[in-house]
Amino acid sequence: MGGLASLGINLPTLLAQVINFAVLFGLLYLVAYKPLMRMLDERSKKVKDSMEQTEYIKEQAARAEEEVKKRLETASKEGQEVIDRAVRTGGEVRQKAEQEARQDTESLITRARMEIQRERDEAIDELRKEFADLTILAAGKVIDRSLDKEAHREIIDKVLEESTPPKKG
Repeated sequence: MGGLASLGINLPTLLAQVINFAVLFGLLYLVAYKPLMRMLDERSKKVKDSMEQTEYIKEQAARAEEEVKKRLETASKEGQEVIDRAVRTGGEVRQKAEQEARQDTESLITRARMEIQRERDEAIDELRKEFADLTILAAGKVIDRSLDKEAHREIIDKVLEESTPPKKG
């Protein structure tokens, strides 16, 4: 034992320090190391759970994004179909309106022609009467006596009817 004493090591002190170290190590192991390791394990588990939940959320977001894309495509197709139908309906309405306008125009033209023909016929009849009156008046002045207006008017109307070309209807 003389070799350790020459180095300045006292065996009872060394033994006491080793026992103190072992007791302190045991206490630290029980009091600090196990709870610390348990806390680190729990923390590791929480991190792992968070990572798994993050992956799950990413997958859900990807699915939701795909669903949104599908819905947008569907909505776009439906919107385009609605636009196409509206365009077709607009074209049909325009054609129908044009056709009705043509029919109305033709109807107005026909009525106008009939009205013009009627007014023309009335004007011609009025001119005949005036012509007959003027003819009778002129004839009366020529022969210087009064003629029977009614008899002469019938003769003149008969002559005019015979000389007038047939009316176009």
